[in-house]
Amino acid sequence: MSENTEPDPADGLWSRLRLIEGQPLDSRADAYQALHDDLARRLESAPKTAADRG
Repeated sequence: MSENTEPDPADGLWSRLRLIEGQPLDSRADAYQALHDDLARRLESAPKTAADRG
């Protein structure tokens, strides 16, 4: 049995989502917008594959 000691990027996302859900309702929209913007930036900066280039 091997143990994976590398951090799972999804763990950070789940932590952020739990943090957002713990905020008052009127603060959540801004927090979700910030999360959306961060994820969009990450996607846009990801290396392009041949399929992406068309």
